Amino acid sequence: MKKFLPIIILVCSVSIQAQNPNLGTSSAQFLQIPVGARSQAMVGAVVGYIDDASAVFWNPAGIAKVKNVEVFFSYMDWFTLFDHSAASIVYNVEDVGAFAASFISFTTGEMEITTELEPNGTDRYFDAGDMSIGISYARFLTDKFNVGVTVKYIYQRIWNETATGFAFDVGTQYTLDWQNLTIAMSMTNFGGSVQFQGSDLDINYSREDIYPLTRITPASLQTEEYPLPLNFQIGIAFDIFKTDFVKMKGDIDAIHPNDNSEQVLFGTEFSFFDRFFVRGGYKYNADDQYFGIGAGANVPVSSSAIYFDYAYSFYELLPNVQTISIKLMF
Repeated sequence: MKKFLPIIILVCSVSIQAQNPNLGTSSAQFLQIPVGARSQAMVGAVVGYIDDASAVFWNPAGIAKVKNVEVFFSYMDWFTLFDHSAASIVYNVEDVGAFAASFISFTTGEMEITTELEPNGTDRYFDAGDMSIGISYARFLTDKFNVGVTVKYIYQRIWNETATGFAFDVGTQYTLDWQNLTIAMSMTNFGGSVQFQGSDLDINYSREDIYPLTRITPASLQTEEYPLPLNFQIGIAFDIFKTDFVKMKGDIDAIHPNDNSEQVLFGTEFSFFDRFFVRGGYKYNADDQYFGIGAGANVPVSSSAIYFDYAYSFYELLPNVQTISIKLMF
């Protein structure tokens, strides 16, 4: 552990001091919303720790540790305004690797359209929604080193305007013998820029306003392109202590996004009899969310198991967020 402490301190120092000039300049922000109650409770400090079907949303290398088949569902009412849902399924083929499919939906209800002339409403309504569909593959290259990659399609819509794009996620995990120490890395949302287009941008344009008989030309307003929210995250996970009945794990991550300041994440999980779990986390240098707590339990059913997880995230200015997740292991 002493060998890795200087590296951890250096990473944390750089993360705290560095400033990014591109604050708030990326698109598809729904891709940065944490997925899963287990990860939410640990404020996202999970890239070295994650090892189930939810890993496709954090570090695709983690799905290589799925034993057979896992199905994952997650839901949260994001700030009481948006519905955020996610699902994934992983199938591990022996000696070939793990394959996964994932889905994220981020929607809001209809809102009435207002204008300068009709500030109280127009009796017309619009809505918005985002979606991501991904396919992942991961495998062990050695008995201690696993890698994974995700290719995903991104779709955004605001009323009649849409934007689409493709992105890649890449991750690795390397496990050492001491305390099950895992060194991990993930890079998410690597891709090109996206741009909104749609019928609401169509206009009629007159080149010469001073000549009333000038032919009106159909035209279209052009929106700007914005990059995807590229995120680079490194971390270490390890067993703090381990007995026959109680286990404690920890994870320390550093995040470097392309549109925000760097952050350092600390997460931990207590396991009791491998049936009940208590989790918590702290996020340093965050904009608003600092703490997360959560709990979980699993119920064996024949040769399968059902996991129930819950997380409560504390925000300083925005409403607190609750997340629930269900995982099925076959």
